[in-house]
Amino acid sequence: MRYGFDTPETGGFERPTLTPTPSSKPKDDGEWIPLQNHPIFATSSTAGDGGTARSSTFRMPENLMAWDGASRLYFWDSDKRCLHRISVSLGEPDHTSVLAASNSKVLQADVQLTFVVNKISINRNGSAILLAGSDGLCVMYLYGHASVKDGTTICRTVSIGSQIYFNSNSIIHTLQISWHPYSDTHLGILSSDSVFRLFDLASSLGQPEQEYYLQPMEPGRCRNAASICPIDFSFGGEHLWDRFSVFVLFSDGSIYILCPVVPFGSVYKWDSVLEIYSDAQSYGLKSTNPRAVSNSNLAITWLEATFPELHHQDTGGNVPAVKAQPYALFDASVSMQGPLPEVCHSREEDSEVRVSECEGRAVSLLYNTISKDSILVTAWSGGQLQIDALADEIQPLWVVGSPPRLCVDSRDQILRVAMICESIPDDYSIAKLDHLPPDHTVWSGHPPPLLRVAVVDLALPRKKGSNSLISMFIDPLIPERIHTLHWGGIDSIVLHFLPFTSQTSDKDKSMRTPSVHPVLSTCQGESSSASPLLGFVALSDSFGYSWIAGLTSSWECIVLEMKTWDILLPVHVDIEKKTAGLEESEDIDTPTIISKELLNGPKAVLLPPSSSKLRSVIADSIEGRSALHQYFKLFHENYVEYAHKVYFELKHHGPHLKKVIEDQHGRLREAQQKLFKVEEEQGKLENRISRATQMHSSLEERVERLRNLPGVKKKPLSKAERDLKSELDRFTGVELDALNSSIEAVNARIKRYTHSLQRNLSNQRKQSAKKNYVQDDQISQLKSSMAKLSLLNSENTKKVKLLESTLANHESIR
Repeated sequence: MRYGFDTPETGGFERPTLTPTPSSKPKDDGEWIPLQNHPIFATSSTAGDGGTARSSTFRMPENLMAWDGASRLYFWDSDKRCLHRISVSLGEPDHTSVLAASNSKVLQADVQLTFVVNKISINRNGSAILLAGSDGLCVMYLYGHASVKDGTTICRTVSIGSQIYFNSNSIIHTLQISWHPYSDTHLGILSSDSVFRLFDLASSLGQPEQEYYLQPMEPGRCRNAASICPIDFSFGGEHLWDRFSVFVLFSDGSIYILCPVVPFGSVYKWDSVLEIYSDAQSYGLKSTNPRAVSNSNLAITWLEATFPELHHQDTGGNVPAVKAQPYALFDASVSMQGPLPEVCHSREEDSEVRVSECEGRAVSLLYNTISKDSILVTAWSGGQLQIDALADEIQPLWVVGSPPRLCVDSRDQILRVAMICESIPDDYSIAKLDHLPPDHTVWSGHPPPLLRVAVVDLALPRKKGSNSLISMFIDPLIPERIHTLHWGGIDSIVLHFLPFTSQTSDKDKSMRTPSVHPVLSTCQGESSSASPLLGFVALSDSFGYSWIAGLTSSWECIVLEMKTWDILLPVHVDIEKKTAGLEESEDIDTPTIISKELLNGPKAVLLPPSSSKLRSVIADSIEGRSALHQYFKLFHENYVEYAHKVYFELKHHGPHLKKVIEDQHGRLREAQQKLFKVEEEQGKLENRISRATQMHSSLEERVERLRNLPGVKKKPLSKAERDLKSELDRFTGVELDALNSSIEAVNARIKRYTHSLQRNLSNQRKQSAKKNYVQDDQISQLKSSMAKLSLLNSENTKKVKLLESTLANHESIR
């Protein structure tokens, strides 16, 4: 049964009511056609130009398509600056097709968008859609307060965080934007100033509800710039404390955890909250480790304040879900747990464990919950996917003595919270399983280690100037399948082995490597130009069928069906059965020209026993005639019938034998013709071989002459030179970008500080005109601070220029 939306609601944040309809194809949607043939994709005026409205400064993967999980597909038209809503029917009339209504609805913002939209994303209940670009961020409400003008629905559109990210004095860039999975009104934004913010669209659009200033290392302990530059984040899923966690990825591949992070007013299942609460009481409070007892006490306090229903478990235990109340510990801030260590055995050497199997820098992160496993997939710019599993459970962790900043109303209700998230200094970069006791990490504050599952190389072609961003999507039907979208096309990765799920299930315990299935290629060869996809969605229905839809750079839609029922089955070949089948086929193919019964000859005639009187019997007598008739009957049954059978077989198989003989003669003639052609080509082959031999000798002579040229005989690089080259390559691909981001953040802070100083100076001048005195000490202090900041900025600029010149000199020498 299909579901459709009822009439629009009166509120912008209310969830649309889903009601069953008798048909999946409404009558007012017009004709139903294949999705890839929809007219909105064919009539785009930008077709063929590769997308002229794309922004080159957008730092997130582009995606101009979205799906609400039911029957609505959304597509952003960059030329007309409007949103198309298409009604789709999945798996009708057959399971391979995806039909779309020809009469699509056009949605347009009620305000003029001054930026180029590069990414759209729909929230959990399908009531609002995110419009993100490099110069703006808006949310369009799809239902509620809307009007119709010339057949176009005008929807209410609001701007998010414009004063923080997109004002004239700020150069802060948004790195990743995502809807929270447990709220319909909360957006998570990670920016280049190393701050993670949660915005509540129901309360405030300009100010964040929660701010987390990320400080992964202590000042002065940073070894490289990539270790302090965040690049991506991902919310947790349905597993214990994972649902309250945020995973942050940095450019060097390190992963940190923020736990707990809960949007105010988000909804969670009561059974899940009660399970977490019971776990903290059972294992944390009863531990012999005082640190574990302290951490569990803080967690229980936070849980009881965030979910007050825990105080009334006897009376309020029947509720299906509970809402998180605004709360934060007054004397502690959330800690950055990490970087997450790697799991190894004691027999493995540290140097072998720390050897990087991936190239370039980390570009994206994906969290996925599969049965009992929490999977983290890190994509690298070199085209590798690093797949890890959490080897232990996540527990919340606070830094006591670092109070957050709170904003409360007149009733002491928390409105906003901001805190500095620091990592506790501890050396757990590699966790050795052989040395850890069973309860080593139970509520002790240690970050959960990562268990390496596999490293998948997508084998992307190496091209200069190509986009290194890789976006990952979870298949809505099979969680073990991950779709990767990159500039070269689409690949599908299937995980056949999971550390904890495979142990508890009846699956084969042998560790199978993930399988990679190329789905679509947008780059045909090394010489062709790349044409990345501008949109991607994964579709599925309730009958177990799955599709993917994509938008090419020429604004064409593609739809591909994905296999689902046998994707996880192990490959098993029965050799004995295959051999028996081959023998049977050989027996069947052998023609039977004459039956074996005829080749054995006629049957032996068994004469009846004769008496001595039979010899004296006259042939014309009755007894003689009877004996002759009996002998004639036996002769006729054996020899005459056998002769008839032989005649019939020879007459019946005559044409067949003639056909076989003609076929043999035809094959003989073909073989003779082939031999004649080979004899004719033999001379040509000998000539080609002689020319190739001459060319080979000439090439050898050229190689010898080139070897004798001055400056050609170069010595191989020494170990120190190789280390310097790898370090310079790392600076070129990772550190230089990180330094530029840090300089941009420092410049933004200098501009804000300078603006505030100018404002303070103007206020002081006004006050001095009234009071007739000036505070010389304060002005000199402000001037000295400005001079120091300018000097720091100039020094950083000189360092970057020096680094770029060194790299240029190294490339020219090379």
